[in-house]
Amino acid sequence: MDKNRQILLAKRPQGLPDQSTFKFEETSVPKPGDSQVLVRSHYLSVDPYMRGRMNDTKSYAAPFEVDQPLTGGVVGEVVTSNHPDFTDGDFVTGRLNWADYTAADGAYVQKINPETAPITTALYVTGMPGLTAYFGFMDIGQPKAGETVVVSGAAGAVGMIVGQIAKIKGCRVVGIAGSDEKVTYLKHELHFDEVINYKTSGNIREALKTACPNGIDIYFDNVGGDITDAVLLQLNFHARVALCGQIAHYNAEKVESGPRFLPYLLTRSVLLKGFIVRDYADRYEEGINALAKWLNEGKIKYKETIVEGLENAPDAFLGLFRGENLGKQLVKVID
Repeated sequence: MDKNRQILLAKRPQGLPDQSTFKFEETSVPKPGDSQVLVRSHYLSVDPYMRGRMNDTKSYAAPFEVDQPLTGGVVGEVVTSNHPDFTDGDFVTGRLNWADYTAADGAYVQKINPETAPITTALYVTGMPGLTAYFGFMDIGQPKAGETVVVSGAAGAVGMIVGQIAKIKGCRVVGIAGSDEKVTYLKHELHFDEVINYKTSGNIREALKTACPNGIDIYFDNVGGDITDAVLLQLNFHARVALCGQIAHYNAEKVESGPRFLPYLLTRSVLLKGFIVRDYADRYEEGINALAKWLNEGKIKYKETIVEGLENAPDAFLGLFRGENLGKQLVKVID
């Protein structure tokens, strides 16, 4: 335990990041201070929102600093504890460095039990993506049995969970994804009612009309762009839109102009609300309990795409924007 590999932000990207955005370095293993724990990383979470933090702009989270380690969701093992609530060998999750080891304040990591579920679920079903799906869909979507739900980015970490919660609530679920493999998984494993491959469907508006003959009551938007333009035109009166992600725009170098839909939303009394999971911090226990119950009952399944090796974390991140992941994208740091 004499070296600590870590991945830094080398520079702020213009447009789509590439390998030059990242820098790999070795340093000494940090020593935990008072009330800190030293955590050895087992898995890193790779998430689209991290692209926004690479920009030096005001947002809901502070930007990453150049020449400093990237941070994100991590599951790891406590190897040294200077905090009374943790002992060596505890598994924890928190927002830690993209590194082999992080010295973290004990107040900012949470203990997890590897005997109740695989440790990766703390980064997925019962972690940030699952909670995002739960609160966005349940609080903003306000689902009612028999309603039609459309989920863009349906084969991603959040989209998969949204679609399954919608099925639990008795809704008709239409997913939008970008490969035949993803379509097959969503239809046959997760039992979505219809799935549209937007890359091969031709006219996405016509494909949506066919898949949603009674219009759309709830739209969970993970992507934005042309797909959202097509969905908004088919919303029913009193439809609800949970604005979760806009991955189609994250690498845009200038603000795009496009259709103006506010009059259309106005005349149909549509609710559109943007949100981030942190908005619901005081209700996390509610969401975790509900998701864990459904997971244990077999009502929620999950799929992970795992890349081996800390050094491959940048490529795993870039793969998000190439649509390579099915379900949650993770990096396995050690066996």
